[in-house]
Amino acid sequence: MTAVRPETTVQPAADTSFPTGFVWGAATASYQVEGAATEDGRTPSIWDTFSHTPGKIRNGDTGDIAADHYHRYRDDVALMKDLGLKAYRFSISWPRVQPTGRGPAVERGLDFYRRLTDALLEAGITPVATLYHWDLPQELEDAGGWPHRDTAHRFADYAALAARALGDRVKMWTTLNEPWCSAFLGYGSGVHAPGRTDPAATLRAAHHLNLAHGEAVGALRTALPSSAQVSITLNLHQVRPLTDSPEDAEAARRIDAVGNRVFTGPLLDGAYPEDLLRDTAHVVDWEELVRAGDLAEISRPLDVLGINYYAPTVVSLPADGAASTRNDGHGASDHSPWTGSEQVAFHLANDDLTAMNWAIDPSGLHTLLTEMSARHPGLPLMVTENGAAFDDYVSPEGRVEDPQRIAYLHSHLDAVRRAIADGADVRGYFLWSLLDNFEWSYGYSKRFGAVYVDYATQRRIPKASARWYAEVIRNNALPA
Repeated sequence: MTAVRPETTVQPAADTSFPTGFVWGAATASYQVEGAATEDGRTPSIWDTFSHTPGKIRNGDTGDIAADHYHRYRDDVALMKDLGLKAYRFSISWPRVQPTGRGPAVERGLDFYRRLTDALLEAGITPVATLYHWDLPQELEDAGGWPHRDTAHRFADYAALAARALGDRVKMWTTLNEPWCSAFLGYGSGVHAPGRTDPAATLRAAHHLNLAHGEAVGALRTALPSSAQVSITLNLHQVRPLTDSPEDAEAARRIDAVGNRVFTGPLLDGAYPEDLLRDTAHVVDWEELVRAGDLAEISRPLDVLGINYYAPTVVSLPADGAASTRNDGHGASDHSPWTGSEQVAFHLANDDLTAMNWAIDPSGLHTLLTEMSARHPGLPLMVTENGAAFDDYVSPEGRVEDPQRIAYLHSHLDAVRRAIADGADVRGYFLWSLLDNFEWSYGYSKRFGAVYVDYATQRRIPKASARWYAEVIRNNALPA
């Protein structure tokens, strides 16, 4: 047996420049940064309910105020302009725009996004809108949530409302962010909202998220000008077997099926993979779940595929009766998110870790980009999230020095550049995240931002990594 190792050794490229027109951006999510949880008609999302449930979020934190982006967006746009960002990827809060998940839009909610996009355009920054970054209106969850088919139809209606309101300003749209997390962490392990732990619900949710995406693509194509671009963002797992054994190869196949191909199969190939259906046949009746016409709807053509990457996924298949560790980076729970493959064990790729205890390995990003580009030639890719949390603090001089993050970004951007040189059609990179923010079940204990946020005062302090990233953008190249 051979110990796990990086699939590719990423060496700095001789030419560190990026293609002309490469999109340099940063990203946030509505519940993580906006605050203003009850203003202008906004009603609770599943994350409002989940974060206010005792014991669900570290330190009892909530997104009620978050980074107060709702009130401070103009200052934040000025920061983006100062850093030279070419694009800003934000998400629209569904319960701010359509509080019950049904019916007409609330114009006050849409007005915030009109003001935000106008400010971005005035600053020369391209707005990139994500329709869903996990904040399902609580009323729709009460009616069944993503395991309920009607939620997909409601999402398409919401997409149409947003597109009609903002289509004159926003030319790049993403339907869903990381639907794997919505389905498998929200309904499987329960570490994300709504906190349910029902294996069958995870697969039903996954299919209805796929269907929601397809129907939303149709709604967006109808409402938007033909020049608009439509995408989805997936957190694809770069899966590796721990050893060369057949058992660990089987573990990798299983996790690739339930972690990746449950989405890429229907979205990009027009079918769920047969091995996934076999692995999960004891959990859900796929013939009942997938109706006539669903796969055609789901596989509508995309203009771009967004890929989020943080760390590789290393797996093994323990012998019968052996303990199965789950160091998968997706939070602690007595319930597995890996529906149908609960027996698979997860391991760290190395001991070079971020504050999230995620292994730092840029080779996984290089592999994801080159493999996806080879499998789906003609489909442009974008890195829509990549970044790292470290234990940042403000020095007595008022600065935030974060050399570990600079090293992380340098190595991962070099991996992107090498993937492009190796033939991958990668059009842009969005740093996660613009701001320190509410980091889901970790509350405010983890800082991913290029800009430090003092939550007591909401003061913004660009970290050293922000200035480093600004230099990369200015030169369209990595430093030597």
